[in-house]
Amino acid sequence: MIDIQYSAEVRAAKDAGHPIVALESTIITHGMPYPQNIEVAAQVEQDIRDAGAIPATIAVLNGKLHVGLESDQLQALGQAKGVAKLSRADMAACIATGGTGATTVAATMIAANFAGIEVFATGGIGGVHQGAETSFDISADLHELAQTPVSVVAAGAKAILDLAKTLEVLETLGVPVIAHGQDEFPAFWSAKSPYAAPLRMDDAEDIAKAHATRRALGLPGGQLIANPIPAADQIPAEELAPIIASAQADANTHRITGKGVTPYLLQRIYEQTEGRSLTANIALVRNNAKLAAGIARALTERSE
Repeated sequence: MIDIQYSAEVRAAKDAGHPIVALESTIITHGMPYPQNIEVAAQVEQDIRDAGAIPATIAVLNGKLHVGLESDQLQALGQAKGVAKLSRADMAACIATGGTGATTVAATMIAANFAGIEVFATGGIGGVHQGAETSFDISADLHELAQTPVSVVAAGAKAILDLAKTLEVLETLGVPVIAHGQDEFPAFWSAKSPYAAPLRMDDAEDIAKAHATRRALGLPGGQLIANPIPAADQIPAEELAPIIASAQADANTHRITGKGVTPYLLQRIYEQTEGRSLTANIALVRNNAKLAAGIARALTERSE
């Protein structure tokens, strides 16, 4: 039996039936340096509180699954070295061996569902990598969306990916892809892409109703809520395209594969944009957290 360690705030929210939004922890351990990682994590948690919900940052600490982190735990995680990056394949092993790991989208969805949390805010999901037709590099996030009933709010898939193939796989897996407030599928740092989103919804209440309706129909899996980065914070896609291509070429030259691909590319793009990609990343995560809080509130109100 897995014993979930809830933070005091999350435990109180569960007991009172208040809306809760799950947050991943790889942004803390693998996304940015200390102390900026802690500052951003704390700001995103506060954004969720200000929007009327309770944040639950998820991580595995010394073999214990934590749903919600106390401030000292957040500080310790932000400074820890050698933290594992957990997805579906290695989450159980980390818990079983007493390890410490930060959760990716897939692992966060698993933990959130296990804890009874239906909404999760992140930056961007993983997907089909460029050249996947030969490398078979496809994120476990896509299959998790197809089987775990959590609505994930993200600024689309990370722009380093093959967005067209990512959308095709999501369609094949039966995952609802809902663009919030626009017809185009967003491209992470850029508000729009050349690809149409399969579905569009303009308010949190409709998104919550769709989530609840899937549950009532007995359909497996969650929803991907593609929430575009605010226009004032975006980096235009045409500016990013040659930078991403250059970073991809560098990764191929250095034979970066597997879990190392995404952090390598993000670091190269950070360097080539002189930090603008990270600034945009922070803005889109905060924007996603606010929408996720609205969806969580709407789901709570439907169940009252």
